[in-house]
Amino acid sequence: MTSYRSSFFADSGTEYADARIVILGAPYDGTTSYRSGARNGPAAIRAVSYNFESYIPELDVDLGTIPFFDMGDIDLAAVPDLVVGEVEEAVRSVLQDGKIPVLLGGEHTVSIGAARALEPEVFIVCDAHLDLREEYMGTPLSHGCTTRRIYEDVTKEVYIIGARSGTQEQYAFARKMHLHTAAQILEHGIAGVIQSIADAVQGKRVYLSIDADVIDCCLTPGVGTPEPMGLEPSDIRAVIRAFAPNSVGFDYVEVAPHDAGQTAAVAVSLLREYIALRLSPQV
Repeated sequence: MTSYRSSFFADSGTEYADARIVILGAPYDGTTSYRSGARNGPAAIRAVSYNFESYIPELDVDLGTIPFFDMGDIDLAAVPDLVVGEVEEAVRSVLQDGKIPVLLGGEHTVSIGAARALEPEVFIVCDAHLDLREEYMGTPLSHGCTTRRIYEDVTKEVYIIGARSGTQEQYAFARKMHLHTAAQILEHGIAGVIQSIADAVQGKRVYLSIDADVIDCCLTPGVGTPEPMGLEPSDIRAVIRAFAPNSVGFDYVEVAPHDAGQTAAVAVSLLREYIALRLSPQV
């Protein structure tokens, strides 16, 4: 049985039985390769969430009216394969209860377990890195292998948005997928990318995953593997606004709060958008 540690996102006051969205934290960074700290991401996100008013004026939605529940953090092991299995079990339990899971990372490895539970037809990932290694530092269950594992184990319909880092071999492998690089988006804008993906995935089960490092590290430096020349928070908001309403699950990962809180604050703002857009009938 999955066990949890308590910590709660602001305005998540609905009881579990009545909730339609359930937040789960996955505080793990056991395969981090550059700068650790993503294990502190869920706590940092929840802490900053109390800085925000419940009302979102741009959407005319008050989160206090949205039925969502924060389960707290999954009490995770230290070994990657056990962690992935524990996340899969927790997400599957939420799904069996008819609820929509929202996962807070933790490093991106935790998304593998969520994707295995969700079994989406489409995986849309916003990430600075391709994460297409076959294995990294001795394990195929690494933050550097996340998209490769999901492509091989869950769905071949993968859309990568905002990438700007990877080996030559990874870029060759990415030709099997739908890759929209940060350079292309910075030159041509996000709107065309969103429209082309939306046209292709209409009516399909979509899992949306946001790695915090997709945003330019000069704006949000609190990540484990910072990369410059990235996207704007407004670009990611546009992606969420396009795909949240019909998604089967969502995660926000790789917040490593080494900064003054801006990375977690952006995460909270985008998480609030997802929750409001996924459930509010007026949006």
